Amino acid sequence: MDTMSPITPHKEINAWAKSRIRDDEITRYLNHGQSFLNEARIVHTLRAQKNPDPAQVEAILQKSLAIQTLTLEETAILLNVTDPALRARMEAVAGQVKQQVYDNRIVTFAPLYLGNLCVNECAYCGFRCSNTQLERSVLSLDQVRRETEVLTGKIGHKRLIVVYGEHPRMDVQYMIDSLKAIGDVRVETRRGTWSQIHRCNVNAPPLQIEELKRLKEVGIGTFQVFQETYHRATYARLHPSHTLKGHYLWRLYSMHRAMEAGVDDVGIGALFGLYDWRFEVMGLIAHANELEQRFGVGPHTISFPRMEDVPNTPFVKQTDWKVDDESFRQLVTVIRLAVPHTGMILTARETAEVRRQILPLGCTQMDASSRIGLCSYDRSDRVGQNQDAQTQQFMLGDTRSLDAVIRELAEAGFITSFCTAGYRCGRTGSRIMEMLKCGKEGNLCKLNAVITYREWLDDFASPETRAAGEKVIAKEIELIRQTLPDVYEYFMTYYQKTQDGERDLFF
Repeated sequence: MDTMSPITPHKEINAWAKSRIRDDEITRYLNHGQSFLNEARIVHTLRAQKNPDPAQVEAILQKSLAIQTLTLEETAILLNVTDPALRARMEAVAGQVKQQVYDNRIVTFAPLYLGNLCVNECAYCGFRCSNTQLERSVLSLDQVRRETEVLTGKIGHKRLIVVYGEHPRMDVQYMIDSLKAIGDVRVETRRGTWSQIHRCNVNAPPLQIEELKRLKEVGIGTFQVFQETYHRATYARLHPSHTLKGHYLWRLYSMHRAMEAGVDDVGIGALFGLYDWRFEVMGLIAHANELEQRFGVGPHTISFPRMEDVPNTPFVKQTDWKVDDESFRQLVTVIRLAVPHTGMILTARETAEVRRQILPLGCTQMDASSRIGLCSYDRSDRVGQNQDAQTQQFMLGDTRSLDAVIRELAEAGFITSFCTAGYRCGRTGSRIMEMLKCGKEGNLCKLNAVITYREWLDDFASPETRAAGEKVIAKEIELIRQTLPDVYEYFMTYYQKTQDGERDLFF
């Protein structure tokens, strides 16, 4: 591969690492020296809410249907439900909440890994620095452009999650340069139209406030940092104290720094399988509530990946906290009910069958055609769907093409949305959350979803997928005619222009 050299002197790495953590960018958020994550309270609350009363559960479900964030106590009640009938009721309401806030739209995206260098030693991660079986590199800007050309020109993606490791070769300047390189790519499609990535979400290590301000200026989408586990003793055991990631509070307050820096949308997550899944859900909801109370807006998205197979990583097979499918259903359902207005990301770590079962429980986003090996999109024509254990962080469960995923979604009644209008029109942060809570965002998103779906079907879909998509389009247009009569004619002019080959129209 034509890559940047992965060789960085240890002295350079050590000097860089020592400059990363700034205590004043932690302590400013503490309450009398304590973090918002009160483990004792979480444990006590989970124990205190055992054997919940069905009437109490129903009252909480009605609160979710009113699009109100749940308290930790209410979340604990739902986590303690064991009755199958009551769980089924929770799942049904979770689906209703998603439909009420987000309609039948599913947003798709692709992950783009720009390197696998890392200074950390996370026990569960294939990128840990002691893993000598990994081929290490960072993508050059030319490679970034080629990957982007495939993603947007051949596959048809409009959104990416760009993934960076914690290493001086992937510092904030590299992030800025690579994001600009992605944004500059504009590719002609087979129909003679053009395609471009319009939203780059970023998954990165914890950054300093000034660095986050620089990322904000370059125009990022959602900024993600996952805590991995909220349980402090487990965190310490899995992340050695001599490494950057070993600093629990520096990571915990990543989103606070991002919001202080002016980043509109942030994303949180936990890696389920490191500790008790009920505790981790409580940690996520405590985190979401803290951001909403302090900054007036909670996380834009919540992710809930399960730990999957990682080559040359014994911990994955040794953990006592693996999450079975039944527990996974419940944790997804509870997250949806606890934060009814927040986006929920279902990743390709899961198999296609699991994703079919979990998606209706309230998920709003999913990746497709995912490749996480380095330069794996550019090489996809040669290696097909095979995964590259020598360069990737973990093994995926669902590597189906975007075309196949969209066809299945259409057959299930979902419309795939490629809309990025809210991001470009300033409907982000608190603005979009208020619109989601009151239902106004759904109307705009329905219009834009149909237009962007039309684009993708014409430019990228196989004949089979296009046939399935046409049925969804017809149904959606009729719904717009019935429910939004005042804008129907105006909408149809945009729709016709899109059919005629104009691109990037939005409301």
